[in-house]
Amino acid sequence: MEFRRLGNSGLSISEIAYGNWLTHGSQVEEEQARKCVQAALDAGITTFDTADVYAQTRAESVLGRALSEARRESVEIFTKVFFPTGSGPNDRGLGRKHIIESCNASLRRLQTDYVDLYQAHRFDPSVPLEETMTAFADLVRQGKALYIGVSEWTAEQITRGAELARELSVPLISNQPQYSMLWRVIEPQVIPACEREGIGQIVWSPIAQGVLTGKYLPGQQPPEGSRATDRSGGADMISRWMRDEVLEAVQQLKPIASDLDLSLAQLAVAWVLQNPNVSAAIIGASRPEQVQENAAAAGVRIPEDALAKIDDVLGDLITSDPRHTASH
Repeated sequence: MEFRRLGNSGLSISEIAYGNWLTHGSQVEEEQARKCVQAALDAGITTFDTADVYAQTRAESVLGRALSEARRESVEIFTKVFFPTGSGPNDRGLGRKHIIESCNASLRRLQTDYVDLYQAHRFDPSVPLEETMTAFADLVRQGKALYIGVSEWTAEQITRGAELARELSVPLISNQPQYSMLWRVIEPQVIPACEREGIGQIVWSPIAQGVLTGKYLPGQQPPEGSRATDRSGGADMISRWMRDEVLEAVQQLKPIASDLDLSLAQLAVAWVLQNPNVSAAIIGASRPEQVQENAAAAGVRIPEDALAKIDDVLGDLITSDPRHTASH
């Protein structure tokens, strides 16, 4: 495993991070989830990402139990706040009440006194940004969060947040966007803004919900039990790429991966890590073997000619319009 600094901060994280969205507490039984977490630890992964909304708070609880025997200082635990976790009007968003209460609840579920990174899961236009950032600042001063991050914010929102963070002396160090060979909407505006502000990317869905593994074949029904057949949320996310023209192009990436002695999934994960503003790629897994395979993308350097071939293969199938930020 290799490690990178998160933005311009002093926090080092594993360049492959383990995430439990759509798996822990829902698709995967807890014993299997524990095995996946152990596989991550065995592979040298130290960075674990979750959110209070995943599996209606169950994902945090599962991760907390799975990491309960790890030395706390040996791992970095990240979680998020924004989406509804209850039925009340203050059980959502980035108002002060919800941020403070959600953080305390996340700490209980994760069985820890602090999180290394607490992230605004989306931007909340209904709350003054000053209120949101002040609440985050108070959590930092209380020692409940060491650093602050955002997820799927636009370049303008990130710039405004960073300016306030400096005024409040809040360590705003990260953005968590979707990013893959197929989904590059952060490249035109978000990454330049983050580079100016010293913010690093922790990217999710580097294998495009599994499409970039090559397991979905053009003209064929998706395998039973795969993400594309999951009606609890996975199928909706992946549907944009389940077109034959996309699936055919992905198959054309196989020779490029083979020439580098990589699987397609490893090529996809390694691809996002070529961007110097990316601090880590989040991988998910339903089986320990998936963790082992994807973790092997750490430290891989893809030659320029191979990067050019990837762009040629994918061509017009790449989405790079920044207006798609936070559009899933």
